[in-house]
Amino acid sequence: MKTAYLIAAFAPLVGAIIAGLFGRTVGRAGAHTVTILGVLVSFLASAWVFTDVWAGNTFNGTLYHWATIGGIRFEVGFLVDTLTVTMMCVVTFVSLMVHIYTIGYMAEDPGYQRFFAYISLFTFSMMMLVMSNNFLQLFFGWEAVGLVSYLLIGFWYTRPTAIYANMKAFLVNRVGDFGFILGIGLVLAYFGTMDYAEAFKAAPELADKTVNFLPNTAWSLMTVTCICLFIGAMGKSAQFPLHVWLPDSMEGPTPISALIHAATMVTAGIFMVARMSPLFELSETALGFIIVIGAITALFMGFLGIVQNDIKRVVAYSTLSQLGYMTVALGASAYSVAIFHLMTHAFFKALLFLGAGSVIMGMHHDQDMRNMGGLRKYMPITWITSLLGSLALIGTPFFSGFYSKDTIIEAVHLAKVPGAGFANFAVLAGVFITAFYSFRMYFLVFHGKERWNEPAAHGHHGHDSHDDHDDDSDHDAHHHGLHPGDKPHESPWVVTLPLVLLAIPSVVIGLMVIGPMLYGGYFDGVITVLADKHPAMHHLKEEFHGWMAMAIHGFTALPFWLALAGVVLAWYFYMVNPAVPARIKSMFQPIHTLLDQKYYMDRLNEILFGGGSRLLGRLLWKVGDQGLIDGLIVNGSAKTVGWVSGLVRRVQTGYIFHYAIAMIVGVAAMLWLVPLIRR
Repeated sequence: MKTAYLIAAFAPLVGAIIAGLFGRTVGRAGAHTVTILGVLVSFLASAWVFTDVWAGNTFNGTLYHWATIGGIRFEVGFLVDTLTVTMMCVVTFVSLMVHIYTIGYMAEDPGYQRFFAYISLFTFSMMMLVMSNNFLQLFFGWEAVGLVSYLLIGFWYTRPTAIYANMKAFLVNRVGDFGFILGIGLVLAYFGTMDYAEAFKAAPELADKTVNFLPNTAWSLMTVTCICLFIGAMGKSAQFPLHVWLPDSMEGPTPISALIHAATMVTAGIFMVARMSPLFELSETALGFIIVIGAITALFMGFLGIVQNDIKRVVAYSTLSQLGYMTVALGASAYSVAIFHLMTHAFFKALLFLGAGSVIMGMHHDQDMRNMGGLRKYMPITWITSLLGSLALIGTPFFSGFYSKDTIIEAVHLAKVPGAGFANFAVLAGVFITAFYSFRMYFLVFHGKERWNEPAAHGHHGHDSHDDHDDDSDHDAHHHGLHPGDKPHESPWVVTLPLVLLAIPSVVIGLMVIGPMLYGGYFDGVITVLADKHPAMHHLKEEFHGWMAMAIHGFTALPFWLALAGVVLAWYFYMVNPAVPARIKSMFQPIHTLLDQKYYMDRLNEILFGGGSRLLGRLLWKVGDQGLIDGLIVNGSAKTVGWVSGLVRRVQTGYIFHYAIAMIVGVAAMLWLVPLIRR
């Protein structure tokens, strides 16, 4: 099976190399053929590996040993178990759908081959991350997905907004990665290994160990290590306050928005914490920190989705909120539920993003929802698939999102870690908010009157001050928005086929896998939960009586009624009485401004961190460089030498009688001193 592991990991890399280095030679058709073939082969190999692991065959071994330093082995190796193959199948399937979709979406873009090379390289990086069996390889995959996301967010590099967005993503992720590498450093320093299995085996012995980073302060080694590792996850998985890069990543083309937000990059942090469950289970403080951060993200990022008018940004803020749900599940020690929601979310979120891209294509690259309406009859496939994705997102019973989302809510309700009470409120409130902004988008886009030819359309042809557009700035003549008299159109089959294929698992994957994945021992020996301290999963297993009973009971549970209230309110506001939202906005203008400005987090970062960094740099320049180094050390030493030489110059006059007097004075001084010395 080792060959299958290698094929699954490296097939996308081969496609990326051919499309990237030989794109002009193979042409557009060659570039998309070879990359799609690479990802398809990777998906088939992943599916084959899944069947082998399902049969009970796991693998943990070294492929390449490249250095030994101080007794520490640095290796490239694979750990293939149920957690790994779940991620492999999700990543490759969603990536395959995005690759096919890209043929239609990027058809007119001059960077066609380059884009396919990037997304294929992105898939390879994520595969190396999830298949790693040691911290070094994990860090390689971690940084590789960060690098490729930088290239993809700034794909249209002639647009200043795209360059700003990818630099922002890169810098915010460096903040998280600083914590991540500190965590890996602590593992290496105190555990003495980079290998997962050895580190997990040594963890219980170090559970009570303390370290003194400051005098007279004892810190729990496990808590510090886990929080440092989680700070890395906060950057990658966009948790508050390191979430600010994710909405701006919409500057990239829609296919990469789907790939970043659904299957790769943002899921890396969730996967990493689940993989490190043997460490996190030993720190109650770290779990409390995680559940509070996740709850803040789930609730407050959802609020921001309500005021967005850009269709892609609404979906982006729903990603932030759902990542918060996954993080809350991690904090409640429901790691398997977090991975379950990661999987279901990957399908319906990719569906929603690609559906949004299809709408953008139909609207001739206008992304403002206020310019849409009534698209249902013009884009029937996009409409029905987007509806299915929205129903899954809000947790409608029998849809995949229901099973994972409701299980998270139940797990948090049963959790005992510090902060669980606030998290329980946040995830329940988030259900209503998610339903409201999701169906606000759905009603504005697909129902109601047709607004694209209205003379007072917002930001005519899509140029709204807050909206971002999937266009190549080298083609300014490219029209944004429909011409007067034009009508939207359904997208070509290469766009709609991935929508249909993603809609199927968005509906059925949850009911198919909830039993075996969460309660059938699927993650036994892979994810560690100390049931005596964190009994949530044990109680959930006792209460579970099959997917049918869970769905039927779901119709009577509070989350369903909260979601229904959100849908009904959105319908009333945007279909029955559209004047109400405008009145509410004017009544609560300060709150709307706060949400529109994203809680002023960007301004805070610019003033506090950006301004603070510039102030520190100016201080070091003026005081350190000019004052201390140039002024005191360099110029000061030169002035001292000049002053001393000025004194010496007065002695060296050039007159013989001066020297004669000096010699006489010197001889007299010696004659006076010699007798004193002899005494």
